[in-house]
This record gives sequence, C-alpha cells and structure tokens, in this order.
Amino acid sequence: MRNVIRLKYILFFLFISQFFFAQTANPEKYKYQFVVAKDGSGDYKFIQDAIDAMRKFPLAPITLYIKNGVYNEKIDLSANNTDVIFIGESVDKTVITYNDYSGRGKMGTFDSYTAKISGNRFKAENITFENSAGRVGQAVALYVDADKAVFKNCKFLGNQDTIYHGGEYSRQFFVDCHIEGTTDFIFGPATAVFKNCTILCKANSYITAPNTPKDKEFGFVFMDCKVSVTSEVDKMYLGRPWRAWAKSVFIKCELPKQIAPQAWDNWGNVENEKTAFFAEYECSGEGFRPKERAPWTHQLKKAEAERYTLKTILGSNSKSSEKEWYEL
Repeated sequence: MRNVIRLKYILFFLFISQFFFAQTANPEKYKYQFVVAKDGSGDYKFIQDAIDAMRKFPLAPITLYIKNGVYNEKIDLSANNTDVIFIGESVDKTVITYNDYSGRGKMGTFDSYTAKISGNRFKAENITFENSAGRVGQAVALYVDADKAVFKNCKFLGNQDTIYHGGEYSRQFFVDCHIEGTTDFIFGPATAVFKNCTILCKANSYITAPNTPKDKEFGFVFMDCKVSVTSEVDKMYLGRPWRAWAKSVFIKCELPKQIAPQAWDNWGNVENEKTAFFAEYECSGEGFRPKERAPWTHQLKKAEAERYTLKTILGSNSKSSEKEWYEL
C-alpha cells in the first residue's frame, strides 16, 4: 500500500514538472509576432489590444508590426511586458496619437501621455508618437521609464513636455529621430543619448529640463544632432535644471543663431549654478558662441569629451567586448 501511495506521488510530481516545463520552456506555444492594421488585415485593429494579448516576461522578444494608419489611442506597455519590439511600416504614416493634457479633469502631467513604455529592453522603429492636444500646457507624447529602450527613426510631436524620460536609473537611446516641442520638451531623470537627431524648437523657451539624480554621471547627451527652430522663434535656450543636479551636454551639434548667447538658464535659482552640469563640445552653427555662454556652464576639454561614448554612458559593462543592447 505504501508503495502504491509513493508511486502516486511520483506520477503526480512528474505531471506537475512536465506541465511547468511546458509553460516555461516552450516558447513555440505562445505567439511572438503580432500585426496591427486599421483595415482589419492584421491580428488586431488597435495597438493596446495586441499589447494585452502578449505574454508577460516572454522567453524571446515579441515583435509587433504596425501597418500604416493613424492609431488614435492611449497605449500602455507595462513593466511586465519586457522585450517588446514595435516596427512601423513607415515613420510618417504610422502614427500613434492622443490628446490628453494636464488639467483635463483630474489629469496631471504624468497621466497625459499618448504612449507609456515601461517594459525593459523595448525597441521602436519607424513610428510617430504624437500628443495632439495643442498648446494647452503639459501634454506628453511619450512617457518612457523602461531601461535599455531604443528608438530608431521615430518622430515625437508635441509642445510642452513632449518626452518624459522617466526612471532614475533607466538608460535610453534615440538615434535618427525627430523631436519637436515648445517648453522643456525633453525632460526627466533618465540617462538618455540622442544621436543624429533633429530637434525642432517651436517657441521662445527651453529644450531640455533634466532632473538627473545626484549620483548619476550622465543625464541627457546629444551627439551630432541638429537643432532648428520655426519662424516664430528668436530666442531659445538649450536647457534649464528641473532639479539641482541636472545634466545636459551637446557634443558636435549644429546650433541655430536663435540660441540665446548664454544658452543655459538657472531656473531662477542661483544655487542651481553650483550643482547643475551643462556643457558643450565642438558644436557648430551661428548659435555656437562659447565665449558668451553663462559663466557657470562648461566647454568640455578634449580629454573630458572622450569620456562621452555610448559604451561609457549606456554600456552594461565597460570592460566587456560583447555586443551591447543599444547596438543596432
């Protein structure tokens, strides 16, 4: 009798083990590619429906192909939705848009997003993210607090607070992107690198508003970017410190003549001048006037600038030769 009971336990254990193994080690059982299309030719018509159908913490990257169309919806990719890739059919015709803004009912700045991306190791390509609320105050197009997030050939359209770079210890990489806005339209605590991007200023205001944590070496770093302005702009600043230890650096960027000679603002608090780190290195254009910059800001020396590499800023292990997450 005892042997029969023991055998039952063994068989039960084997059944549970096989079930668990099938659930965790068999990625073929789950769907890892989705297609969203407004015309009904894909798996879903709405992006959020596809997100909701994705396996949480997947065993392999999940790819969402988004066909051309204007997707008028507010989307949220949760922290449990890791390793997700969005690929749009074309950047100008694949548009995610919504019109929330701070002050709309009980909504605040951080609720006003069109897209919120919290799942780590996220990638997006060929997509426009837009907040269409207009000039009504804070209205976020993209709220991203994911770590190791990459955006390639994407557009971000808005006015005040276009992109919120959340997550005090998040790392984000924007390459070949277009970002436009009016006031503080690139803001937040994350470490973010912008490479070969175009930055369009649409009002006399400020581009960056970092609130970098005190213990972080890097905040926002712009490499080989082009800053431009609309016809209504005649005086624009590169940035101001949202919090005391803010960091923004422009390296080999092209700056228009409308950039104010001092380029940086202390946000009405001279104490910020002691802690914030705002700098430039070998920029170009009529707006690059290093001798006229605010005296508390910096022009990097060559040895200092050499530290600003993708590996140093974003790398997981500065001594490793393995391919990094931001290498496309």
